[in-house]
Parts: sequence; structure tokens; C-alpha cells
Amino acid sequence: MDSVKNLPVAVIGAGPIGLATAAHLLERGIEPVIFEAGPTAGAAIEQWRHIRLFSPWRFNLDDAAVRLLEPTGWESPRPTALPYGGELIDHYLTPLAATAQIASRLQTGARVVAVTRQGMDKTHVRDRDTTPFVVRVEHDGGEVRDHTVAAVIDASGTWSTRNPLGTSGMPAIGENTAADRISSPLPDVAGRDRAAFAGRRVLVVGAGHSAANTLINLADLAKGEPGTSILWAVRGTSAEKVYGGGDADGLPARGQLGSRLRRLVEAGTIELHTGFGIATLKTHDTNVSVESVDGRTIDADVIVPCTGFRPDLDILRELRLNLDPAVEAPTELGPLIDPEFHSCGTVPPHGAKLLAHPEKDFYIVGMKSYGRAPTFLLATGYEQVRSVAAALAGDQAAADTVHLELPETGVCSSDAGTSCDVPATTTASAAQDPEPQGSCCAAPEPAFVGFPTGLAHGRSSDN
Repeated sequence: MDSVKNLPVAVIGAGPIGLATAAHLLERGIEPVIFEAGPTAGAAIEQWRHIRLFSPWRFNLDDAAVRLLEPTGWESPRPTALPYGGELIDHYLTPLAATAQIASRLQTGARVVAVTRQGMDKTHVRDRDTTPFVVRVEHDGGEVRDHTVAAVIDASGTWSTRNPLGTSGMPAIGENTAADRISSPLPDVAGRDRAAFAGRRVLVVGAGHSAANTLINLADLAKGEPGTSILWAVRGTSAEKVYGGGDADGLPARGQLGSRLRRLVEAGTIELHTGFGIATLKTHDTNVSVESVDGRTIDADVIVPCTGFRPDLDILRELRLNLDPAVEAPTELGPLIDPEFHSCGTVPPHGAKLLAHPEKDFYIVGMKSYGRAPTFLLATGYEQVRSVAAALAGDQAAADTVHLELPETGVCSSDAGTSCDVPATTTASAAQDPEPQGSCCAAPEPAFVGFPTGLAHGRSSDN
């Protein structure tokens, strides 16, 4: 960064990882400018504030961020408590964004639409490494401005780009037309979004833990809204992987979740359709008809897509990236996080060296760095950005010395639809207990490290 050292470093995204990135850069004497597409820091998390994380507070706070917060009189949450998304915002991200150091460098309503090198596209080589970056940003009101920066750290996450409902990685025919009948991936069934589901015929698609919790919450909703019908479609030939180990599960809450879901299916409360790969969606005046590749049809009023997420790489088209062909993570990181072989607790710590691309001084960090893999933890992201900040500051020894203390069980579950930190949806009654006895993370000393997610490896199940 020597030749452009007077320019700031662009941080894309003001979620937990983006704000932690800025905190670490500031400690290194590097000026950050933070671009957040939403109206506030943590805008994506705001959409699932009703969801409880699997990992406790002590693994969700970044050290550099805490050092910014402490002089303001901020009080750290109880380390062993499991925060909801809303608590992560209210008790951590909002106060952090309000600190003088962050607030003066944070631009909200600022959506990054492209990143390139000044005066050159990706085909140009000469002097590329010493040429500043240009970050094109669409600001509130539609104004578009180019920002010249020394380096770029993309912490924008994957929330905005869910996987499609169709098979083979493509949208089902008619999926875009049916958008009005497809909910967000983690709807607040019992609260904010209740009216969209009460008395409706609801189809949940997917076989991860988000699907399981949404189904259970819909069953609770149906008790007070008798007209509510619940359907569940999975691509696999059975739902056994979602049910897990039941009473024999090493994590009681996970076993309880699967056991309850199994009972609801066996009782007929939830209508399960296995081997249901979606081919076509046909939108009608009052419902949508969902057809499988083998010709079966389900009619639904609303569809909940628990199908996972993928990174939006369009804004990076003019940069030279080196991505794993399977999971779309940085090439050296991809094999370490592949969900076919790894769960959250079995992913080794990693930093700038593994996150580097042919494009010098450009990094993808956080959930987006994991591409399509769901095995990401906030604690992992915090170590990523500490290392990246050290690398940009020229402290290669610190950048290369990576370490990570994960929860002794890794996390409680993984979900093909989200990161490993997120989330376990809770019912209204469970939400009244700040730390339920059945919580898989609430035990004071879990028994083992890097446990699997209930399967042979890291993937939660076929959708």
C-alpha cells in the first residue's frame, strides 16, 4: 500500500465483520471508509432479529471492536448468554457504529455496484499492483459516485443472494414471476410476518435447521390459526438427516428439535414430500402451483425458501479473483471449508495468506469468503480481519500468525441456509427464557471439539 498510503481502505458492509475490519484497521493507523447498503449498521441482521444465534456472546464480540466500545461506558453482555439477532444489533453493532471513530467513517445507504482499478479493466497488467482501486457507489437518492481507495475488503455477506428453489443451481421455471409468493428465508412466523402465514397454505422448501425451526414455528402458529396448512418439500429421499439422533444426539437441543419435527410429521401436522426437486412454479390468482421434476404438484399460498445462500460476485467482475470451483471461496480456503467434509468446528483458523487473490490488496472476508459453504462463524471472521489488517499494515509476522479459540463444541448446528452462527428460530414461549436449559450452547463445558452437524460431515442435508 506504500504508493497509495494516503488513500483510505474501503470496507464493503457494516455487519459484525465489516465493523470489526474497520476497528482493526484503525488500530493499525489505516483510514477506513465503510459502505453499507442498508440504512443502518447490521441492516441484514435486522431482517432476522427474532432469531437466536447458536454461539454465545463471548464468541460474537471482536477484540478490537470491544476496545473501541469500552471507553464509551458500554457494558459487555454476559459471555455465556446466547444473543438474538436483535440483541446483536442493539447491544453491540449499534453502539459500535455510534462510536466517534466508526460513525465518522461509515456511509449508510451506500450500495457498492462495482470495484475496479483506476483507469484499467481486469485485462491490464502494467503497474496494476500500484494503481489505486475505484469503488463505484450508488448513494441514497440515486446519486452515483466513484471513490478512490488504496485497498478493498469485501465483507458484504451473502444474505441478499439466496440459492434458487429450482434444481441444478438454477431458478425453477417461473420462479421469478412467483416472487410475490416467496417469503424471506427466515420469516418471523410468530411475530412480524404472522399475517402472511396465518390461515395460509405454506410450503417450506429445504432440509436444514432453518427449515426445521420454521416448520415447528408454523405448527405452533397453526394451533391458534386453524386454517394454516403446512407442507414440507425436500430433494432427498427421506428426512432422517434433519431428524438427527433424537434422544441419542450428543446435543440435546438438536435432538429435541429433530424429535419434535418427526412427531409433527408422523401426526400429520406437517405434510412431507420427499424426492421433490422443484422444476416449475406457476402463479395463479390465489396461489402458486409447484411442480417437481417427476411431475408431482403442490399448491401453496406462500413458499418459504430455506435453500441456502451464495456470494454475489457481479460487483467484482473487473478484479482478478482466484476462486475454488466448487464453493466459490478463495482457492486455498475452499478445500478447508467444503461442507462435504467440514463442519464449523473442523475448519482451521486462517488469515490473509489464504484469503489473498491475484488482485493485490483485495480481500473477501466474513460469510462471503466462504462462498456457498455454510460453515462460517463470526469468531472465524474476526480472526480473518485481524490478519488482513496486519497484512495491509505491512506486519507480515502478525498476519501469518493466526489463532482461533472456538467454542468447545464448535457450534450447535450448521444449516445449508445460513452461517453456523445463525440461527435457531424460537417460539414465543422459548423467547421468554433468555437461556433455555435445553440450549445446546448453554452447557458450561461442552464435551468435545469440532463435532459434526449430525451428519457424516459438514453439510446439513440435501435441500
